[in-house]
Amino acid sequence: MHDFAILWDWAGFAVRWLHVITAIAWIGSSFYFVALDLGLRKAPDLPPGAHGEEWQVHGGGFYHIRKYLVAPDAMPEHLTWFKWESYATWLSGAALLMIVYWVGAELYLIDPSRADLAVWQAIALSAGSLTIGWLVYDRLCKSGLGERPTLLMVLLFALLVAMSWGYNQVFTGRAALLHLGAFTATIMTANVFLIIMPNQRIVVADLKAGRKPDPKYGKIAKLRSTHNNYLTLPVVFLMLSNHYPLAFATEYSWIIASLVFLMGVTIRHYFNTMHATGKGPHWTWGVTVILFLILAWLSTAPMWGSYEEAEARPMTAYEQRFAEAEGFHEAEQIVVGRCSMCHAREPVWDGIRWAPKGVVLETPQDIAQNARAIYLQAGVSHAMPPANVTDISEEDRRALIRWFKAGQGA
Repeated sequence: MHDFAILWDWAGFAVRWLHVITAIAWIGSSFYFVALDLGLRKAPDLPPGAHGEEWQVHGGGFYHIRKYLVAPDAMPEHLTWFKWESYATWLSGAALLMIVYWVGAELYLIDPSRADLAVWQAIALSAGSLTIGWLVYDRLCKSGLGERPTLLMVLLFALLVAMSWGYNQVFTGRAALLHLGAFTATIMTANVFLIIMPNQRIVVADLKAGRKPDPKYGKIAKLRSTHNNYLTLPVVFLMLSNHYPLAFATEYSWIIASLVFLMGVTIRHYFNTMHATGKGPHWTWGVTVILFLILAWLSTAPMWGSYEEAEARPMTAYEQRFAEAEGFHEAEQIVVGRCSMCHAREPVWDGIRWAPKGVVLETPQDIAQNARAIYLQAGVSHAMPPANVTDISEEDRRALIRWFKAGQGA
């Protein structure tokens, strides 16, 4: 229980759990309020300043909701703010990024075949790039484009495509898609923290001071909230993508990620229109299916390169440490004999066409690079191989543990 790798893996699991819970809360409230906003109806008895109302039923009771475009005449004593869901989701996601991709940079972040970065360089690129999107996007929104929302969305899409390509040039495929999701989520949370909440505070302060609030603050917040709504589904896809090599480990993964943003728009447009009018534009489903088929086709292009190229690649310092550790040759024989039939550039196990999770275990470089994963998946646990189909013995598992600890200097 004092093994740091095990404790660290559990820490990652705990933070991932927190991240999923807070993301559910944020997405749920976001979708609810967009649907609520689009479902508002006029009524003859609306009070002055009210834009619309809606009746809802849930949990055995009825709710009567009214919306004021700017603000009511007087501030109610109790006002519920929706902000912590967004903040907690971003903070837990940032912590998870550090735990998985910064601490595990040699395995999950750096791809020497794309960019032979030092760990500090990769982490600097990871952290620095997340701020770029917000700065560019915020400048666009505050320009005259704020009055041309369609053109603004097109430019935002172009920015996301550029970042998708850029991440794909320097990071592993898995890290590239994950960072694109984090890049987008940073824009979304910054919208809440730096625009939506401050504007709402201005309106509240005006009401308390007896001043008439300026409607421009609500208009600005509405624009940013709409952008967040359309970006939500692609971010969820990108956060899940690291489990699916067909999404992140193929030649055109950056195009696949770009098309997902278009799919997010078509899906949300259908539901947003349905909430507003009672029926959705069915053509959006046809477009969504076509986009999905295109990205499925793009995913058939492999990205691992040949065995010869991988074997000829010089080892990184991290890989060399485990390749020179006592017990490596025994561990290599175990992995090649028990794991490589599936975890190969061209798997030979019946029914397996792509290496599970994109993990390839053929060359000494591959095995040394994945030392920690091998230790956790096939050493201290029996996760791999599934159902122990290749019959790894307990003695072999102990050998993998000894090798990893020797590489760790334990």
